[in-house]
Amino acid sequence: MLNRALGPSLNSRFRPLVVVAAVVAAAAHVPVIAPHLDEAPYMGALFIVLTAACLVLAATLTVRDSERVYALSVLTCGLAVVGYAATRLVAFPMLADDVGNWFEPLGIVSVLSESVVIVAAGLAIRGRGRHTSQMAWS
Repeated sequence: MLNRALGPSLNSRFRPLVVVAAVVAAAAHVPVIAPHLDEAPYMGALFIVLTAACLVLAATLTVRDSERVYALSVLTCGLAVVGYAATRLVAFPMLADDVGNWFEPLGIVSVLSESVVIVAAGLAIRGRGRHTSQMAWS
């Protein structure tokens, strides 16, 4: 049933990279959850959801690397990067001090790891780096 829900495996060589980058992205958010729950509870809750989502996606990819899981990885990490940029450009409620603070160390780690997920998962979806020797015709 899981195989049908996730779709066929892509057997991408990018799978390990996406898994590791998603785990790094999750880990980068753990230290900021508690402070954000105190300062801006909505952002703390979003960090919990993002951390859990990245870990679930990484775990799912270890079982099956399907296009659907890669697409969800791109979406999840893409939204995280957009959210980071938005909080640096616009004063969010209870987070005004983040505006212009582009070089927060954990922010850099999270944006870089999320960007790796986006690029590597996108390449996996496009069919680059397949382990199989089949020729793809476009």
